[in-house]
Amino acid sequence: METIRINILVAMALVFFSSCEDLETQPEQSLSTESAFSDRQAVEGSLLGVYSLTQEFDVFGSLPQVIAEFQADNVDFIGSFPTLQSIDEYSTQADNSNVAGLWRYHYRAILAANAVIHYAPTSPDASLSEEERNQFVAEAKFMRALLMFQMVNLFSHPIQVGGESAEGIPIVLEPYEGEIVAYPRSSVGEVHAQIRQDLEEAIPHLPPGYDTPEFTRGRATIGAAKALLSRLHLYRGEWQQAADLAGEVLDNDLYDIAGNYNFWGVNGVEAVFSLQNSEIDNGRTGSGGWGEFFNPASAGARGDAPFSTYLIAAYEEEPGDRRFVQLTQRGSNGMLYTTKFPDFVTHSDNSPIIRTTEVALNRAEALAHLEGVNVESLGLINRLRTRAGLPSVAAGDFPNAQSFIDFILDERRKELAFEGHRRMDLLRNGLPLRPASDPRHAESQPGANKTILPIPQRERDINPALTQNDGF
Repeated sequence: METIRINILVAMALVFFSSCEDLETQPEQSLSTESAFSDRQAVEGSLLGVYSLTQEFDVFGSLPQVIAEFQADNVDFIGSFPTLQSIDEYSTQADNSNVAGLWRYHYRAILAANAVIHYAPTSPDASLSEEERNQFVAEAKFMRALLMFQMVNLFSHPIQVGGESAEGIPIVLEPYEGEIVAYPRSSVGEVHAQIRQDLEEAIPHLPPGYDTPEFTRGRATIGAAKALLSRLHLYRGEWQQAADLAGEVLDNDLYDIAGNYNFWGVNGVEAVFSLQNSEIDNGRTGSGGWGEFFNPASAGARGDAPFSTYLIAAYEEEPGDRRFVQLTQRGSNGMLYTTKFPDFVTHSDNSPIIRTTEVALNRAEALAHLEGVNVESLGLINRLRTRAGLPSVAAGDFPNAQSFIDFILDERRKELAFEGHRRMDLLRNGLPLRPASDPRHAESQPGANKTILPIPQRERDINPALTQNDGF
């Protein structure tokens, strides 16, 4: 696990949200932990540094989300990176450098969140109210929960496959204090419990929104925390909790299903939580980014992640689907690409972490498990189909509850394609990542060794308490 110095948080805060608010922070070459939290400006700067660290390419800057799409059946990976090719081919090894980066940068951000949680309450600045301190801690807990959730989904089998006792990831709740601690892996159930605890503790202290759209959509809010908690319960098959929390978000006037597809890059009702990127502040590296992966090489991007033939076939089952007609472009290689992330030059596209559409689909799916074919789920699905220019469906179109659930999952696929949801939607439903016609179908079954990522060998060398996943 990479060490982190607290002064990094303050320095990074100068960049993140810089177009929205001037923090006027002046980081020094070396800051002690105490001075990094010595006053309001430093405390908030450290908190914003947590958000900034999650912009990284390896966190929410596109790489984990792209992997979740091509490891499943939405995307064909045609890039030249051997480390990503091996993930696509289910031949990953423990020394994979991209996998090592995922682990390292997620934990770097978790450690930064831990520092805020630990030190913000005791900052000596008397002008910081208890309410403000509680809010800053709550925001950090939201971010820690989000980071841990993505990590456990990448490196561990879902509970539907391995059960609560399946090996998860290390739960690290302390800030880095200059000494490497050999944390063992906790179980998936324990990790989920910690995520749930962080979110439930955060919700009472989070605001409903902020003074600017950039903060309301790009910082932790009550709605964002409830939406993420809904996702956690959905992934665990806890249908009532998932449905109830999603309903609370949908009842919030801040959020709504947009009437068309012009919401991309806009801090509007469709965005529950989006990491804010700009032309000068984003997670791009020389090797990728949302726009780089998802736009064609003939336009000037990398063009590594076009539509798979399977996804094209899914859209073509109903001709005229606006999600396909309006949100695609063709490269000179003849392949189709999404237009959801148009900026491959300056990489200013926001990272869409939670959208209102996903929350609506959470509720529709959870209610279908509870009640079968039901009026509210039909209404939510038909709102999405109307936006897509497709005819409404009725209860009589589905012979049983499972056929309705399958239909909702198909709608979920078409709505959330290229946003990183497909892999877990398949695995948590006991479905293979690749269809029967794919040569890698057998290797893509839920529970198969390489449907999850290996614990990086570098981390195991540093921390002998880390056990390896089977097959690596």
